Amino acid sequence: MKLNNCKMIDLSVTLENNPYTDPPEMLPEIEYRDHHSGWPLMAAMFPGLKKSDMHGGEAPAGEFMKITTHSGTHMDAPWHYASTTDEALGGRPAYGIDELPLEWCLKPGVKLDFRHLHDGHVVGAAEIEAELARINYQLQPFDIVLVNTRAGSVYGQPEYLDAGVGIGREGTLYLLEKGVRVVGTDAWSWDAPFSFTRERFAQSGDASIVWEGHKAGRDIGYGQMEKLANLESLPDHGFLVACFPYKIKHASAGFVRAVAILEQ
Repeated sequence: MKLNNCKMIDLSVTLENNPYTDPPEMLPEIEYRDHHSGWPLMAAMFPGLKKSDMHGGEAPAGEFMKITTHSGTHMDAPWHYASTTDEALGGRPAYGIDELPLEWCLKPGVKLDFRHLHDGHVVGAAEIEAELARINYQLQPFDIVLVNTRAGSVYGQPEYLDAGVGIGREGTLYLLEKGVRVVGTDAWSWDAPFSFTRERFAQSGDASIVWEGHKAGRDIGYGQMEKLANLESLPDHGFLVACFPYKIKHASAGFVRAVAILEQ
């Protein structure tokens, strides 16, 4: 594929001060300093410098942020799911996002469209197989699987956290056992919205349903992107996904500028 003949589709959301992108305790906070409010920092760095010495009296603009590694579009690492991973292969300490293989992050992509399913639905292996049959695609090892849900259409709106479907343990392991190592969703979580899981747990008392898709990473380690965007713009397959996570020492996640690359 020659990049000068390619179309690129941004699969990442914009990080901003929006009250509906995360639960209150996880909301990002961005303090913007323009070319005038940034002057005290510049003056401290260059004693004797006057504001009038700067062209237009302007200092560098900058931003100060209070965020989590799960703010905006990001990729979870096995360390997020548990302290150990790859139990199906004998087990080892779970690794952070800085250790996730780069080779996983530039691979062919396939989109599974589950926008027709109701919010809170937990997708299983049979539904994934049916969707793959519908789009006439056979999964290959290291394909990057992207899940299109209703949540992508309401990102940044009050209903976002409760929108979309989740991929359950069975569905996640189905993908991992096929050799998939990076997945993603346009919903807030790979699992079903927590409001629906809370209700099911209150009724059943079955703790195995809590965070079940994530916890599949104990069996087979994988990278999982959340809060993707524009998945409805993608074809079912026939594109590359570039999704390299930011390196943060032994972190549970890293920020991602995810991009789909389509040959024209």
